[in-house]
Amino acid sequence: VQLQASGGGLVQAGGSLRLSCAASERVVSRNGMGWYRQTPGKQRDLVASITRAGVTTYAESVKGRFTISEDNAKNTVYLQMNSLKPEDTAVYYCNLLYTPIPWGQGTLVTVSS
Repeated sequence: VQLQASGGGLVQAGGSLRLSCAASERVVSRNGMGWYRQTPGKQRDLVASITRAGVTTYAESVKGRFTISEDNAKNTVYLQMNSLKPEDTAVYYCNLLYTPIPWGQGTLVTVSS
């Protein structure tokens, strides 16, 4: 499986972005998917996930603001991020939930105050 995260950018606080994770094959129904984020000097944290059964889970810090979803026809998993805060600034990565593969480059999200 190959994954490519995209959609990051610079946005003002309160704004929105939608990240995309394009997979080389259908992944969620087999592997689930997670969106993670990392800032310099800190560990990579899981912020949203979707299981094989379609159950979604969110970190407390993003609950109510972020939504993970999938488009099976496009083999793509999205992370809709609303009401962005400066503390959401990070490099965002996607990876398989149950059997992670080597991390890709991620996509940088910068939220200005």
